[in-house]
Amino acid sequence: MTTDEQFLQFIHYGHQRFIPHLTLDCTIFGYHEQQLKVLLVKWRGINGWALPGGYIEHEETLTEAGSRTLEERIGIKKLFLQQFYIFGDSPYRTQILTKEKLVELTGWSIPIPEDCWLIGRQLSIGYYALVNHLSLEVKPDFFTQEYQWCDINELPELLFDHTHIIDKALETIRLHLYSKPIGANLLPRKFTLPEIQFLYETLLGKSLDRRNFPKKLFTLGLLNKLNERRSIGAHRSPNLYEFNQENYEKALEEGLVLVM
Repeated sequence: MTTDEQFLQFIHYGHQRFIPHLTLDCTIFGYHEQQLKVLLVKWRGINGWALPGGYIEHEETLTEAGSRTLEERIGIKKLFLQQFYIFGDSPYRTQILTKEKLVELTGWSIPIPEDCWLIGRQLSIGYYALVNHLSLEVKPDFFTQEYQWCDINELPELLFDHTHIIDKALETIRLHLYSKPIGANLLPRKFTLPEIQFLYETLLGKSLDRRNFPKKLFTLGLLNKLNERRSIGAHRSPNLYEFNQENYEKALEEGLVLVM
């Protein structure tokens, strides 16, 4: 089956499998070397970068749809996905997909019916995920032409309202720092004190006191000091730490994590 034939089948019969006009978009944040990055994809046949996402099957839950979409599109399995917002209030979004827009975005020569289920207002359920992106193996499928990890401060122009989705996801993460396992999901299992401080400074967009920050962590019993050091050069071998999982989860439940 040719590419055009596959898209034609999706355009004409996709509504039999998927709920029309309801999508989900996943903002996958990765952190490495003091940089917060987001995973962007380029769909085959569509010009421009976007967030990975897709449609929801009639007989699956939203969480199942998110997990399936990431596994099918980019080969990622078992990510912790957090639903955070529904996008669709903007009048601009109601005009995103028209027959003309589909032709403009894709350049498809295949016929697009006037009543195509892809055309018209599209509501999108936003999810975010947090990973150490070096440990994540991305395997794009047929529909994903390429992908890239992009610095959160150097995003290209994105399709649709995906820049707004990323901004809202980051805003939500800053609120969730006190109730979700943000740090544990973005850092490697072993880390230094400067590394965890840089992470939270990056997420919050502000500096934290170098003495009070670790003091708070130790007071809450969130960290275990390991009998290991990281060699990073002459006379520089900082201690390594890991999260005390039991205390960390307890602090999250009580809303105590890093309330500065």
